[in-house]
Amino acid sequence: MGKSVIRADLAESIYQQIGLSRSESADIVATILEEVSLSLEKGETVKISSFGSFSVRSKSERIGRNPKTGQEVPITPRRVLSFRPSHILRDRLNDD
Repeated sequence: MGKSVIRADLAESIYQQIGLSRSESADIVATILEEVSLSLEKGETVKISSFGSFSVRSKSERIGRNPKTGQEVPITPRRVLSFRPSHILRDRLNDD
């Protein structure tokens, strides 16, 4: 499995490419992630050009099955986050 990109990696990239201080770079990353989170909490769609769209959708209650015992159990309604990549990102991922 590959390496995960973490918040510190994003801040370091801003530091290296733009030349802001490390603390300013970390603040920018934190602000962006906070804005995205707040928008999603409100149920808004977050679209990032050339990257993709994040949206929240509601799943209704349904019956699931415990794979070990086969017993049916109710799954409570909940909101889930979904991501749809842009066609530009999709093309970059699939270019060989």
